Amino acid sequence: MQMNDYQQLAIRTARSKDAKDELFHLLLGLCGEAGEIAEKMKKVIRDKDSDFSGIDADDLKKELGDVLWHLSTIGDYFDITLEDIAQTNIDKLTSRQKRGVIGGSGDNR
Repeated sequence: MQMNDYQQLAIRTARSKDAKDELFHLLLGLCGEAGEIAEKMKKVIRDKDSDFSGIDADDLKKELGDVLWHLSTIGDYFDITLEDIAQTNIDKLTSRQKRGVIGGSGDNR
């Protein structure tokens, strides 16, 4: 599946961009879904001595899909395609790698 095709299918299941506080709703949803993934990983660290070999890949795919859905709908809110988001990110990381600043901190390195 192509990223923009996914985005078009995903936004068909979203509320209208014009819904009251929709952007806030989407942003909270993204944080919540990312938090669910982090919580699952935290429990592996706490309860399984950081042994991630037993992670349920199907469950993880579902959670990552929820994050992708929120990214798609937030991008659509601002008329940004998933392919543009992905390409911009790869361009940024490639530039940082070429300049030897892929590690470290700061947005503009």
